[in-house]
Amino acid sequence: MKLRPLLLALLVPALAVLARGADRVTITVTHDLVIARPAETIAIPWAEVARALPGLRLQHLAVKDAAGHVLPYQVINLAPEAKDPKNLGVAYGDLLFQHDFAAGEKSATFTIERTTETTPPFPTKVFARYIPERLDDFAWENDKIAHRTYGPALALPDEPKRGKEVLVTSGLDIWCKSVTYPVVDRWYNKGHDHYHHDEGEGIDMYNVGTSRGCGGTGIWDGKQLYVGRNYKTWKILANGPIRTIFELTYETWTAGRLTVSEVKRFTVDAGHNLDQIDSTFTAWTGPKEFTVAIGLNKESSDKGQENVVTTASSQPEGWYTQWEAQKTNGSLGEGVIVPAGLAGFAEDDVNRLVLVKATSGQPLRYYVGAGWTKSGDFASEADWKAYVAACAARSKSPVKVTLTP
Repeated sequence: MKLRPLLLALLVPALAVLARGADRVTITVTHDLVIARPAETIAIPWAEVARALPGLRLQHLAVKDAAGHVLPYQVINLAPEAKDPKNLGVAYGDLLFQHDFAAGEKSATFTIERTTETTPPFPTKVFARYIPERLDDFAWENDKIAHRTYGPALALPDEPKRGKEVLVTSGLDIWCKSVTYPVVDRWYNKGHDHYHHDEGEGIDMYNVGTSRGCGGTGIWDGKQLYVGRNYKTWKILANGPIRTIFELTYETWTAGRLTVSEVKRFTVDAGHNLDQIDSTFTAWTGPKEFTVAIGLNKESSDKGQENVVTTASSQPEGWYTQWEAQKTNGSLGEGVIVPAGLAGFAEDDVNRLVLVKATSGQPLRYYVGAGWTKSGDFASEADWKAYVAACAARSKSPVKVTLTP
């Protein structure tokens, strides 16, 4: 009789655990490449996590590596309108965390564990926002590089004549960083003249104009490039700490026999110099299959920088690079990757173009980005080409994820 209270005390916690499910699950991540995969983003559908750990909440979990180190994580929700009346987390999308795979490391294990204490948000390494205070710019960055593009207000005519800047372009800009923390807000607050000079954090040394900038798109008819105007609307779907996702929509434009519109979805991950872009072109009139051109500005350097440009490509591996050596600003590498394969190359007066076949209504995936010598990550053109080639290989060989109790 005396053992019953002790037995009951032992059974109650055990029954509680059984009622809510397991307290941890093991994640095994594998891949087939021998190269290093730094900042590999591992995405696990929340539905799979919830099946393994019923009732788990996004603020009551820990992700740990094999050594027991707690890793930053993010839970994204790409359908914010989804309902979750039973509070089961069914509206969540993916659970994200990152791992640096060393060269030759083809497998790694992790655990997802329940916590009783609330886990606070992790410091963000990625960021995007609409910039109404600078004529509808839209800017984004991670711990490696920053970008912006241009909105409707910048395209409006200067009426009445007040000296407003006017620029009509759907090109993508680059802001070079030599620090890992966010700079977008600070640089906009400093004012336009300041971020064209390196004051210790980096510099806007890249000119877009009416070019495609670094990765803007258009329709190529074999002789001419047809491009849209500044983005029309924006939508942020996730915003750090590991991944930022946003969409830009563009008004319909005429491209020879086509009348076409575009929606770009950007996926920006921490630790990566290249962003993933999924562009969906819709042909309202004309053929449903066409050629899309992804462009890089031929001459983007500041005046007086005596820009020297070299290019390299691998059509079988699906990548193209451009290297711009400037006089005092350092050198800048730009790159384009198309995992599905390249259809060729072309040029017009201001752009070098990577060509790819596209179908109306079907997303076209490609990767675009840049790297700066003064960031400390790339000492030479060879470093940049090797980085882009490795990213191309990674894009074609994603990691495989398994969950075990």
